[in-house]
Amino acid sequence: MGFTIGSSRGIREIRPVRTGSRRRGQTSDCTAVAEFTGLWGWDVRPGARAADGQCSCGKADCPAPGAHPLDFAAHVPAGATLGQVTRAWGEFPGAAVLLPTGRTFDVLDVAESAGRRALVRMERMGIPLGPVTATPDGRAQFLVAPGSAAELPALLYRMGWDDADLDLRGLGPGAHITAPPSDHAGLGPAHWLRAPALDSATNPPPARLLLGTLAYVSHRSGL
Repeated sequence: MGFTIGSSRGIREIRPVRTGSRRRGQTSDCTAVAEFTGLWGWDVRPGARAADGQCSCGKADCPAPGAHPLDFAAHVPAGATLGQVTRAWGEFPGAAVLLPTGRTFDVLDVAESAGRRALVRMERMGIPLGPVTATPDGRAQFLVAPGSAAELPALLYRMGWDDADLDLRGLGPGAHITAPPSDHAGLGPAHWLRAPALDSATNPPPARLLLGTLAYVSHRSGL
């Protein structure tokens, strides 16, 4: 099924969409976005979509088809109601739902296989955890306290992991993650490995609580 993303500054359409299907999809998107803004306290940004290698941003040479915010779309702020979300999202029908990092949370991004094993270990150990997403291109993304991305090199140094070859990175201000169940880069939907809860969504854990396990599992996975 195709999609259309429009705005007052331009429209990029990828294959026709039946009106009824588009309206049902838009209603579902608005409900999900309102949950993110109203219940979890997150900002949200309309994002591009991809189909058949084409990006809905309209740029033929787009470096990240279906995996970036729409340049002309402002973020929908935390606290926005369903009515406010519906009005804002109505300008960008079919847009992916992106969550900006560096505001209410940062992200520790690792290979999904390592992330799943680390998640099991941390749950058994009783380590406080926030939401965790998985992307269709094989990444696990752990939501942690804002500022964690900037602290990551120093934390790894203090833990003795600074010289290890780790498939682990921090995402902070200026980055975004795809919110489940939005499509990511035309590859399929992102999904939750650990769904949001009121306490962890609004107060994600410090990166230092997760980093030792994530670094260890990531290192072992690369051997």
